[in-house]
Amino acid sequence: MEEISLPGSLKISEWIQSGHDALTFFSLKSVTESLASMIHGLKVNHLTEGIIQRSKRMILDSLGVGFLGTDTEVFHKVTQYSKIYSSNTSSTVWGRPDFRLPPTYAAFVNGVAVHSMDFDDTWHPATHPSGAVLPVLTALSEALPQTPKFSGLDLLLAFNVGIEVQGRLMHFSKEAKDIPKRFHPPSVVGTLGSAAAASKFLGLSLTKCREALAIAVSHAGAPIANAATQTKPLHIGNAAKHGMEATFLAMLGLQGNKQILDLGSGFGAFYANYSPKVLPSLDSHIWLLDQQDVAFKSFPAHLATHWVADAASAVRKHLVTTETAQLPANHIERIVLRIPDVQYVNRPFPDSEHEARHSFQYVACAMLLDGNVTVPSFYNQQVNRPQVKELLKKVELEHPPDNMPSFDTLYCEISITLKDGTTFTERSDTFYGHWRKPLSQEDLHKKFRANASKMLCRDTVESLIKVVEKLEDLEDCAMLTRLLKEPSVQEEASKLSSMFTFHQTTLPRLTNI
Repeated sequence: MEEISLPGSLKISEWIQSGHDALTFFSLKSVTESLASMIHGLKVNHLTEGIIQRSKRMILDSLGVGFLGTDTEVFHKVTQYSKIYSSNTSSTVWGRPDFRLPPTYAAFVNGVAVHSMDFDDTWHPATHPSGAVLPVLTALSEALPQTPKFSGLDLLLAFNVGIEVQGRLMHFSKEAKDIPKRFHPPSVVGTLGSAAAASKFLGLSLTKCREALAIAVSHAGAPIANAATQTKPLHIGNAAKHGMEATFLAMLGLQGNKQILDLGSGFGAFYANYSPKVLPSLDSHIWLLDQQDVAFKSFPAHLATHWVADAASAVRKHLVTTETAQLPANHIERIVLRIPDVQYVNRPFPDSEHEARHSFQYVACAMLLDGNVTVPSFYNQQVNRPQVKELLKKVELEHPPDNMPSFDTLYCEISITLKDGTTFTERSDTFYGHWRKPLSQEDLHKKFRANASKMLCRDTVESLIKVVEKLEDLEDCAMLTRLLKEPSVQEEASKLSSMFTFHQTTLPRLTNI
């Protein structure tokens, strides 16, 4: 049996040998207890202006990529599966006003939608923080009784508690600071972030918050080997769903290990070099999001490929000198990418959209050929173009020892050598959208409009921007959830088509009368 120790150091046997008693040892706050205390104790007045502004950007971006994701194959598959579940309490699937599910499954399918194209935000240490949390809160705010009302500040507080818990857990391990090799982080920390957000939103006691975390740990974890497949988006959906389930079970009195976050055989099983620390008191609380912003993506692919696209765009200017000219692919002898050694993003010949999203090589070739990388760049007909296949054959990878697999420090250098021996080299240390070069508010809105307008009418899109912009002033979250279940563009078109058909069939009859 594993001996209990103080967070990161002293074991109970050592404590007793030094002249203390066991009762005093157990009266000391554990890491698990300190996280539960943070969840329970954080209040609206702890929110800073910086936290509010950053989290509103995350919420808007997540809604946009979520709406876009509702038109993907993986989303349609999980919604078909989820239809077998029903309950008297239900929540809306975003952009599907006539499709309601139990809150846990609404959070599941909306979480899948957010990550279905790998277009959602990314944090450091590496995870996708928002997708496991926001769908939980929109589902709960709609499903719960409307008295008392949940305000925008209630939602912002619970959202940030869910984000904060993820960050705190990742800071307990050196392994978590690098691009993952074993577990997909949202499936691990995201599950506990979901439980934390739900616990805060529902007003659980400190004890129940602790139990929700313990239960969530047993729901956590998914292997990184399922990256670049249709299963990867389920990691986010499951994190949202399982965290909410853990919270409901805690409310019913289910119990778990009271030191689950302190133990190497508990949460420490997910990370090497796990060294948890008791959190400081809330009197000196500093939000991690205040210290470390997220990255927003300009195209739907693994974050590391954005350095590749940036460098490829720069080197392309040496080869394509006018807007109408095409890349002289036949003159290229070899393309060398100097990037970190990240095996699951090393895919020389991707043959699906999900593999292409996780391919250094494909993103480089798409940028070189087309001059940009966009949502359609990952459609199968684009991925399988003959000219892409030919260019992929010329790509080689090198892994400089100073180029570590960290989203905070990695770089991409690309060299293109022509058949006449000429070589052009460009390097990207930071791309636009990274936290060191953040997306402007105007461009964030452009991204949201482009994504959400695929599903929603223009008025609803603009209304969502205004509501999220003033979320801290919103008295009732019902205004937000009403917009999330507005009819989709496709449904409106279908209604118009039906009306037109009705008009065409009835007009001859009216004429004959």
